Amino acid sequence: MAVKRGLGRGLNALFKDGPVTSQPTPTPAAAAAPSVLQIALDQISDNPFQPRQKIAPEALAGLVQSIRTHGVLEPLLVRRVGDQFELIAGERRLRAAQQAGLSTVPALLKEAVSDKEALELALIENLQREDLNAIEEAQGYQQLAEKFALNQDQIAARVGKARTTVTNALRLLSLPAEIKQLVAEGKLSGGHARALLGVVIDEEKILMARRAILEGWSVRLLERAVARLSRVPRKPRAARVDIPASHLQFISDKLHRHFGTSVRIFPPKTLANGKQVKGALEIDFYTSDDLSRILELLGLADEG
Repeated sequence: MAVKRGLGRGLNALFKDGPVTSQPTPTPAAAAAPSVLQIALDQISDNPFQPRQKIAPEALAGLVQSIRTHGVLEPLLVRRVGDQFELIAGERRLRAAQQAGLSTVPALLKEAVSDKEALELALIENLQREDLNAIEEAQGYQQLAEKFALNQDQIAARVGKARTTVTNALRLLSLPAEIKQLVAEGKLSGGHARALLGVVIDEEKILMARRAILEGWSVRLLERAVARLSRVPRKPRAARVDIPASHLQFISDKLHRHFGTSVRIFPPKTLANGKQVKGALEIDFYTSDDLSRILELLGLADEG
C-alpha cells in the first residue's frame, strides 16, 4: 500500500512564533505566540470560512463518546475577535464537545490572524486530516482564489499541494449540481467525479453517475465506460440559440429606432458539443458623416 505524503506546509509552518505555553484561563496575550487556554463553549463562534460543508453523523457520534470518556485531547484553534473567540480549526471537536455536555474546551489561541490566514489554517488542517470530500476541497481552493485574489500557483504554495492538484480539483466545480451533491454525500468519490469530466454532455454525466452508483462501479470501471462513450459516433444536433427570438427582435427594433439605420443581431449559440459560439452586432452606415453620427450616439465622438 502506498504511503500518502503529508502536506508540505502544515499548521506548524504557519505558526512561526515560539512554543505553546499553558494558561488556566483566557487572558490577553502579551505577544503573538500561540497559547493553550480553557475557553467556555459559549464564547466560541463558528468559522465563517469553514471549508467542510457536512459532518457525518456517525463519525460525530463516535467522537462525542470519546470526548465523554477522555475529554478533548487535541486543542481547537481559535483567534480573538473582540472579547470573544472565533473558531479557525476543529469544528468536529467543537460540535462533539457541545453534544457531550462540556462547558469549556482547550483551545490554541493564535493572535493577529487575518481572514486569509484563518481560511488557510482551516483548509490545511482539514486536508491534513483528509476530512474534506473532493468538492469541499475544491470549494476551499475557490474561496482562497475569490476572497483573496490568489492564483493557482499561490494557492498550491499555501496549502502544500502541486499546482496540478489544485487545477484538477477546481475543475470538479464545473460538474452538474447533482453530481457534486453525490460526491458531498459520499456516494461518489473524487476519482469518480474526475472520470466524469471526460463526458461532454451534462445529461450523460448525470446518467453515468447514477449508473455507477447503482451498479457499484469502481473508478476504473467508470473510466472505461467514459472511454467507450467517447468512441460512440453522435448524431449532429442543432445548435441552441441562447437568447429567445422574441427578445432579439425587441432589441433589434429598439436599436434601429435609436441609431436610425439597419441593425442586425447574430445571437450567441451553444453547439451540441458544448462549445460556445460568440454573437455579433452589425450597425449599417453609408457615409463618414453617418459614422460620426453613430459614434456620437455611442458616446465615442472624436473630440480631436
